[in-house]
Amino acid sequence: MVGGDTDVVAQAEKILQAMGKNIFHAGPAGSGQVVKICNNLLLSIHMIGTSEALNLGVSLGMDPKVLSDIMMKSSGRNWSLEVYNPYPGVMENAPAARQYAGGFAVDLMAKDLGLALASSQTAHIPTPLGHLARDLYVMWSKLGHGGQDFSSILQMLTPSPAAKA
Repeated sequence: MVGGDTDVVAQAEKILQAMGKNIFHAGPAGSGQVVKICNNLLLSIHMIGTSEALNLGVSLGMDPKVLSDIMMKSSGRNWSLEVYNPYPGVMENAPAARQYAGGFAVDLMAKDLGLALASSQTAHIPTPLGHLARDLYVMWSKLGHGGQDFSSILQMLTPSPAAKA
């Protein structure tokens, strides 16, 4: 996600390719940052929603893998379910399979949410779910989980010992 003059972005393309597999020219300078904070705002909200849904289903007796598979083929489908499932034992390459080590830290998500909310205030755009998401991630960080992957928010939302493994 990069912003800048088209010719400057084209000159930097080889360097940008070394930084990531997808390069998106978002528009003029600053546009890349806008896209990043908007994307992470949405990501944080759907990770929390995915975690809540999985916790509810498991607490009602569902196998988290079966529940995830069904939701991935239904209207609840999202990146958190498909690529980064927060429930331990569902996806072997997700941070949940490594006690939430690695990945994108809770503290980084809280920081990005702060940037998004500051921008929303400047633009006079309400972001009530963004505020709630930031509050939850800040709370989770204050409980000592700031260095864990942001998908560890699932642990805050459940009393289930299986989810805390």
